[in-house]
Amino acid sequence: MLEKFRNIFQVPELKRRILFTLGLFVVYRLGEHIPTPGVNARALAGAFASQQGTLFGLYDLFVGGAFSRATIFALGIMPYISSSIIIQLLGAVVPYFEKLRKEGEEGQKKLTQYTRYGTVAIAIVQSLGYSVFLVNMGAAQGVTVVPSPGLMFTLSTVITQTTGTIFVMWLGEKITEHGIGNGISLIIFLNIIGRAPNAVFSAIDSFRGGTLSLFTLLLIAALMVAVVAAVVLMTQAVRKIPVQYAKRIVGRRMVGGANTHIPLRVNTAGVIPIIFASSVMILPTTIAGFVPPNHPLAQLGTWFNPLGPVYNILYGVIIIFFTYFYTAVVLNPNDLAESMRKNAGFIPGIRPGKKTAEYIDRVLSRITLPGAIFLAAIAVLPDILIGAFGAPLLGFGGTSVLIVVGVALDTLQQMESHLLMRHYEGFVSSGKLRGRR
Repeated sequence: MLEKFRNIFQVPELKRRILFTLGLFVVYRLGEHIPTPGVNARALAGAFASQQGTLFGLYDLFVGGAFSRATIFALGIMPYISSSIIIQLLGAVVPYFEKLRKEGEEGQKKLTQYTRYGTVAIAIVQSLGYSVFLVNMGAAQGVTVVPSPGLMFTLSTVITQTTGTIFVMWLGEKITEHGIGNGISLIIFLNIIGRAPNAVFSAIDSFRGGTLSLFTLLLIAALMVAVVAAVVLMTQAVRKIPVQYAKRIVGRRMVGGANTHIPLRVNTAGVIPIIFASSVMILPTTIAGFVPPNHPLAQLGTWFNPLGPVYNILYGVIIIFFTYFYTAVVLNPNDLAESMRKNAGFIPGIRPGKKTAEYIDRVLSRITLPGAIFLAAIAVLPDILIGAFGAPLLGFGGTSVLIVVGVALDTLQQMESHLLMRHYEGFVSSGKLRGRR
């Protein structure tokens, strides 16, 4: 394995891409420590402690703690992620966007441009809400988070946070273009990994303080290894549908006649269903935090307690629903069947056209169920561990593990491709590390 990693630096282009990516990582981490003007960071840290377990705590996870520190990258890459999901959903329901999806590279360029415009619009709205959130949170807890609230603070926060989001989006696109891996995914990966040292140190402190036994610590570590292995297995799992292409005469040449397959992933939706479900389940707790204790809506915080069985059952059901929903959005059996028919392709034993689409839809529905159940189990496991042992997976939730493993596999697959193209041995002996879709 050490020899394989040394081979990375024997390929000039791969070496340059990796160093470029690491350089932009440094730039991003520096930006995460530049504070937003007009915010008392120390008072904010104390006030934000009560927001853990709410929608804001989830948001803070994906931006590496920048939200709770009110840095210029407080919104991070999340407006871009939101805009991408919206454009993707519009592509399934709006004919214009659906047409752009089918126009190839030119259509993709227009969709990317619309995603950028949407990112700016969402960032402006979220930064405006963030400025109000900072002022109100300090006032509600009797601390001065914003010493001089007013129009100038709101305006400066909107400009700072929107500019920071645009810069982070630019960093992500440059990493994708000139670096290694998907830049947007790697930024989220960096934010999650950045919390690993604190989580490990916190577990060690708990062990030293006597609140966490050695047996429990070793058991949690073993469970984490098992979860990572299971996530790798489910991320790589595919159902191959055989496809044959008939021979055709194009000009004076005979083309076609190839045998291939359609790789349908067990976890086609990725981590998106957990993010959607988490947002839905955390919303009642967030609302309860903004009302007085005697208000009827304050009971939402009790009903939606993450350690309760009702919460976990409902959470799992919503994840399964969103898994099927998002899979239907990103993978259309009718489009696959039509593309195969136009290229003289067919599934052995299945008639082209409608019958092929029905067959693909039936197979996809069957393999999505175990993937959905797995996502639900991974999502509720941290809450079960907290209830049983008082400690999650060393600070990592199911969403974090899925993102980290998925992005790591994606990046390794790209490095593998660079090495194999130049006749170096890859990271696996067979040289067939599959990338995520």
